[in-house]
Amino acid sequence: MSTILIANRGEIAVRIIRACAEHGHTSVAVYADQDADALHTSLADAAFALPGATAAETYLSIDAILAAAKQAGADAVHPGYGFLSENADFAAAVEEAGLIWIGPTAKTITALGDKVTARQLAQKVGAPLAPGIDRPLKDAAEVESFAAEAGLPIIIKAAHGGGGRGMKIVHELTEVAGAFDSATREATEAFGRSECFVEKYLERPRHVEVQIVGDGTGRVVAVGDRDCSAQRRNQKLIEEAPAPGLTADQRERLHRSAEAICAEVDYRGAGTVEFLLAADGTMTFLEVNTRLQVEHPVTEVTSGVDLVGEQFRIAFGQGLSLDSTPQPRGHAIELRINAEDPGRGFLPTPGHIDGLDVPGGPGVRWDAGVRAGDTVQPAFDSLFAKLIVHGPDRDSAIARTITAARELRVAGPATVLPCSLEILADDAFTSLGSDSAEGIHTQWIEADLMPRLEAQKRPEPLADEHLRRMPIEIDGRITTIGLPAGLLTALGPAAGQGAPGERTASDGDDMQSSAGTVTAPVPGSLVDYLVDDGEEVEAGDEVAVLSAMKMETRVEASETGTFRQVAAVGDVLAVGEIIARVD
Repeated sequence: MSTILIANRGEIAVRIIRACAEHGHTSVAVYADQDADALHTSLADAAFALPGATAAETYLSIDAILAAAKQAGADAVHPGYGFLSENADFAAAVEEAGLIWIGPTAKTITALGDKVTARQLAQKVGAPLAPGIDRPLKDAAEVESFAAEAGLPIIIKAAHGGGGRGMKIVHELTEVAGAFDSATREATEAFGRSECFVEKYLERPRHVEVQIVGDGTGRVVAVGDRDCSAQRRNQKLIEEAPAPGLTADQRERLHRSAEAICAEVDYRGAGTVEFLLAADGTMTFLEVNTRLQVEHPVTEVTSGVDLVGEQFRIAFGQGLSLDSTPQPRGHAIELRINAEDPGRGFLPTPGHIDGLDVPGGPGVRWDAGVRAGDTVQPAFDSLFAKLIVHGPDRDSAIARTITAARELRVAGPATVLPCSLEILADDAFTSLGSDSAEGIHTQWIEADLMPRLEAQKRPEPLADEHLRRMPIEIDGRITTIGLPAGLLTALGPAAGQGAPGERTASDGDDMQSSAGTVTAPVPGSLVDYLVDDGEEVEAGDEVAVLSAMKMETRVEASETGTFRQVAAVGDVLAVGEIIARVD
């Protein structure tokens, strides 16, 4: 059997580690400084450090991951989702290093990961498609011209990557320039590529998608479909399978279109083809995610197909285990458990998990990357667990999910759980796919639900959890040891807690907010100022943009007056640290 390095962290790393154990493979975890004692590192058969504390230094570093794979003697690499999972250069580098890449070829990732090329493939096979500009945009003026011709609303989307980042919906021509800048900035930060394209946006659409697997020789099978319409900031919160309310003709067209698009590129492994479905029945191709999806468990429990096991089979030359789309068994719902406060506009709330009570009962599955006592880290995604519930039909699945969600208790960081419970009980969700009422759509949470949500208690700001490394002699040999920065700070200067002038966890005492200050509402990096130094602002004006846990957060002026920039673009800020002042 093979030794598989998992180039990821959190709950998806845990999921793959467990699959390795079930299928007889040896699992190898990698970890950033903050994840040295994380669940995935303790469950894996072996774990290797990626020295550093940022995504760029660790889980996004091709060189660091390949070095760990060589050190571990790995035979294969599984990328999970996010990070480098849809990076063609990483896929190519893995194979060039003589390792098996558990995923599509670099050529396939390039063809489908570029949404412009993917649109062209969809058009070639006759998949449903909305009007758009099928090439990278030059500037905002080009978007304005398209909007004037095609009509509003439109959507600007990053040509590379996924997860809802680099995606902006525009309802007014005056919003185009700002939306274009924001989309290209998010795309560059998330995917390292700034190219964007534009297409006509369907009003109040549902998000439906098809899970496929391919053997790499042109044989592709649709495993099932899902609905993922419950979204905030174009990122999913609740997913279910099968997608409710589809007609037989709609389901047939979606499945066959997904298979045809992926067959065009000899797709290898698991992937997802996403579509939008308007209330009038209009459908349009959205994108292809060339990786395992966060929501893959709902398809697993309704289809009986182990998708990670299927990835292993395909990668190791055993082919597909299924010949055709299986008949779905019952209904399944997944709740993403994110450390965010819906009552504060889904503000990220990383923090220490003081307590964790996990639900049980018939049809309940818990996929998590944390235990009680762990920390949801600010440097990475806010998703730390998923609750998956299966029932014989949709109504029973909803009832079981509500029961399980009420049993779930997370003490410490604010979570999206109260919002999820509101959604599950709302007529707009329960009637989804029926003719009795208009169901939820991809903008429903922001438009209809958010005004009802209350803010939660915020966790205390996290102390510095980075490791500091220093040489140490053991049995006459020099090696390197990494110790938590907080421990070294407590031991004092003799322990080498940091260079003079370096920020430590205690430095925030003089940075608390006061009248006239604009402070960071979340830990993150300052990516842009929206007003110039010395400009007059009104209280509530958006003045700066923070990137926190893979999401952009807009910061507002605290008072009316003259705006004075304090922090520099690129600075990494703690909660409450001063960004600017308003005189």
